[in-house]
Amino acid sequence: MLVLMPSLCDCDPIERTAYNLNMNSLPWSVRALRAALLDGRCTPADLATEALARANANTSHNTFLWRDPEWTLTEAARVQQMQARSALWGLPVSVKDCFDLAGTPTTCGVRFYGEQPGTAHADSWLVAQLRASGAVITGKTHLHPLAYGITGENPEFGDCVQPGDATALTGGSSSGAAASVLEGSAVAAIGTDTGGSIRCPASLCHLAGYRATLGRGDWRGAGHLAQSFDTMGWLFRDLEDAPLLAAPFAPAAAAPRAEFTRFAVIDAAFLHDCEPAIIAALEATACELEALGLHRATFDASAWHGSFNLFAPIQAWEAARIHAGHHDRFESSIRERLARGARITDDEIAELRARHSTFRAGVDALLAEHELLLLPATPVARFVAGADQSQIRARVLRYTTPFSLAGVPVVTVPAGAAGMQLAAARDSDEALLALAARLGAQRRSARA
Repeated sequence: MLVLMPSLCDCDPIERTAYNLNMNSLPWSVRALRAALLDGRCTPADLATEALARANANTSHNTFLWRDPEWTLTEAARVQQMQARSALWGLPVSVKDCFDLAGTPTTCGVRFYGEQPGTAHADSWLVAQLRASGAVITGKTHLHPLAYGITGENPEFGDCVQPGDATALTGGSSSGAAASVLEGSAVAAIGTDTGGSIRCPASLCHLAGYRATLGRGDWRGAGHLAQSFDTMGWLFRDLEDAPLLAAPFAPAAAAPRAEFTRFAVIDAAFLHDCEPAIIAALEATACELEALGLHRATFDASAWHGSFNLFAPIQAWEAARIHAGHHDRFESSIRERLARGARITDDEIAELRARHSTFRAGVDALLAEHELLLLPATPVARFVAGADQSQIRARVLRYTTPFSLAGVPVVTVPAGAAGMQLAAARDSDEALLALAARLGAQRRSARA
């Protein structure tokens, strides 16, 4: 088995092609590739070969922490023989390296876990769902160590920079997921989102993102960071693909889809540290939603200013217990967070959880009133590679943690300088993804 990790292996059995290579001029989207597969213009092996040729195209060559082209092509051949052909059938997808794939290491972004206990004995629940659906996994992607950060910096596997722009970090923690979609080594990428780990890289990389309602999917065979907030989701390019990605972690009987009629934009006071170009993109996105027929309002987010200070200690308390006994194995900033979490007393965590419940009820009330809430996913448009990022975590998580605390589904909408978060009530994922597709179709019509 071939394991490709930065500094561990210099070999590559497939010639790396140009960053923007297009096979037979096919648009690299879920819908376009699915149509080409179903009408026989290409095969799963064709798409897998093309995706593998694009892998690790960023200048740090670390989109993937594990990949084996021979294994992937064998998977493509297996998928070709499947009779039932789901929305994901034959499509090249990547998986964040916190999900077990049988016979491979699961690093969770640190060498310690990649080496202990070694390779996984079975697929995680999510990987099993993907393989049963006919998706072709192209590899396991880079992440911020333990998924405990939003920059995509990693002292052990190298910082993840954007394919096509070596001066910009992808953001994290689903850093390699974003890079794989940007470079075309996956048409869609599985990520996780605890405090913004899908939304942040989607925003910075001008991609679409979807974080599912808290509790959708099964975490067997996956590495948790903080169970109270961990969600599964996707990064992808085309908003019109969004409804096709509700699987594999949608419940068997999803709630009937009802169209939204209204939304609310966050009040200007919350945006005091947001770059002007992103505020302009927020207004443009609101106008697009109005053009779809939704009625617009503004909501007061004054109760959200302390969301990071509520989220962070709960996250640290849970992470400290998940990684108990191993804190000294991790880099200093994460080690310090884990140490702070370990010091939180039972009385303190009980008080934090009571505040969490109150906060969640407040967001529920806002969504009951407005149906949808709209705000930027990040207050900045770029994380400059090599720059000091020590102050950015709290600044970004002030924008993302309100929805993490609420456990609601969020679509990240690419919008000019950065991405916008569009959130709905828990378990309204299908309706939210359908609205995202309508917005994508409207944009396509406007370009035509």
